[in-house]
Amino acid sequence: MLWSLLAVTVVTAAVLYVLYRWIIPAAVQSSGWLALLWHDVILKRLLDIMTGSTQPQRMLEAVQKNATKGDPESVFSAIDYYCRHKEWAMNVGDEKGLILDSVLTEVNPSIALELGTYCGYSTVRIARLLSPGSKLITVEFNPAFAAVARQIIAYAGVQDKVTLVEGPSGDLIPKMKERFGIKSFDFVFLDHWKDRYVPDTKLLEDCGLLRKGTVLLADNVICPGAPEYLKYVRNSPRYESRYFKSNLEYSKVEDGLEKSVFLG
Repeated sequence: MLWSLLAVTVVTAAVLYVLYRWIIPAAVQSSGWLALLWHDVILKRLLDIMTGSTQPQRMLEAVQKNATKGDPESVFSAIDYYCRHKEWAMNVGDEKGLILDSVLTEVNPSIALELGTYCGYSTVRIARLLSPGSKLITVEFNPAFAAVARQIIAYAGVQDKVTLVEGPSGDLIPKMKERFGIKSFDFVFLDHWKDRYVPDTKLLEDCGLLRKGTVLLADNVICPGAPEYLKYVRNSPRYESRYFKSNLEYSKVEDGLEKSVFLG
């Protein structure tokens, strides 16, 4: 009886290992929803339980161990390495990050807005390219994520260029002009809840925070997807849009960024 139980245990463990090591990783590389389910739900929750920490905390630890303080590129490179080799995370990532860099450099904004800070990966990536005197306002709904992001932003040495505000984007956007004394944004990076892309874009319009020529760049428009947003910006006479095909961060699943220029 004991030997039978032991044999079943060994076989079960072997099957689970094969699934974990080869079968599931191969499957998630070709399926966006399976990739998100496996990485962003199952594995992340297991690691949370096993380590007693959150994913942003683990990425902060990776930064503190492997990045050079005051060097923003080493900070997001450390996160990229961690996410490719240890634990997947929904940052814009290294591949789409190059598109973000290119668009941002082209726009050269004086005042930029980021919706969805998470751990601060894209915040650091954007802030390092801002010209002296330029500013980035980044919005994060989750206070725990914001707390970690502040540490990563400071570790990268870009905190003087960044203002992180906590709360729902729908509540904060109407207060931007009064709170920060700005007229409009030159660049907006949308990377928060996908069902907020359209409402927040319309809110930015209604609040007069977009000027003629303002560039909106939206992440994850294919996976997990933002079909209503794509329909809105591609069919509105107020925008000129272009899709940049790429891959979901740290995978081979198709994803991309939508660049939309506000025409007034």
